[in-house]
Amino acid sequence: MTDEVLVRSVGRALRITLNRPRAINALTLDMVRSIEVALDQAEEDRAIATVILDGAGDRGLCAGGDIRALYEAALAGDRGGLQFWREEYALDARLARFPKPVVAVMDGIVMGGGIGISAHAPHRIVTERSSVGMPEVGIGFSPDVGGTWLLARAPGELGTHVALTGASIDGPDAIACGLADRLVPSASVTDLIEALADSNLDSTIDRFAVTPERLTVSGLIEDRTWIDETYSANTVESIIDRLAQQHHEAARLALDRITGNSPTALKVALRALREASQKPTLEACLEMEFRISRTFLLDTPDFTEGVRAAVVDKDRSPQWRPQRLGDVTPERVEQFFVPGDDDLQLNYRQSRHGVAST
Repeated sequence: MTDEVLVRSVGRALRITLNRPRAINALTLDMVRSIEVALDQAEEDRAIATVILDGAGDRGLCAGGDIRALYEAALAGDRGGLQFWREEYALDARLARFPKPVVAVMDGIVMGGGIGISAHAPHRIVTERSSVGMPEVGIGFSPDVGGTWLLARAPGELGTHVALTGASIDGPDAIACGLADRLVPSASVTDLIEALADSNLDSTIDRFAVTPERLTVSGLIEDRTWIDETYSANTVESIIDRLAQQHHEAARLALDRITGNSPTALKVALRALREASQKPTLEACLEMEFRISRTFLLDTPDFTEGVRAAVVDKDRSPQWRPQRLGDVTPERVEQFFVPGDDDLQLNYRQSRHGVAST
């Protein structure tokens, strides 16, 4: 166990708190393993009825995986990042299949890996402070942690819009996209967690939740018509052409974001979303995402360049290779989906571990 994950029993609930507030609780391999140990405890202890997952500090649940550590490993030629993803993705699948209710409190920032440990849970709480996103294409990467499974099942083309722009969305939009379920005012989150310790789960959430309309209306739902028309295209180039023809301010902003993202990542992400829509299970999507992540880590300069520009040097001027969409060939995209000898295999079985990685 690590002190970067706090685990304590509160009544009939086991509360798991990510505890790296200065890093917005970014996940490390030790944290993933500590959460697994806590879930073992919750599964084996009959006195535990509910698992609550939240984050320390006032900035957010989780800003994602520790991409600086992945960046340094990639530069050193270290394959340790693959082990992180292998265990992280298995944890995401386990949380989705966990035999006891899991309540994820998605207050504040929830990005990337934070989506993986929260948005697959059966009870997902957002607040008016929530900022939820899969920004991977902006760092030369592709939505992972089961993000393709979730976004491919969002209404219409909302998930494609979120994936290709990499933009953050608020609580009501997260509910509209199927990434969250209920909205609770941030001022009530502490009381909600305390009440969940000994009360009926569903009635307790009902008591604290408000309808999104009481705070704001989902902007994505209002934009659904032009989003569906635009993102139903089969290529990134066509999507960009359609965005350029739209007269909505939100479409212009989307166009600016997409054209600044990695061309390779955009094409891989669109292909992954389309394939995810045909996958039968979350596990199948995670296995596909592992192949994609492996290729970005080991055989693509855009990932390290994207992290450098966004996190290390913070110059926000990544030099993508290649720089033009037209230079990302179908053959190059296909390389991200080719099976390998070290593929992730997730086999769900009813056991104390829920999901086993073999």
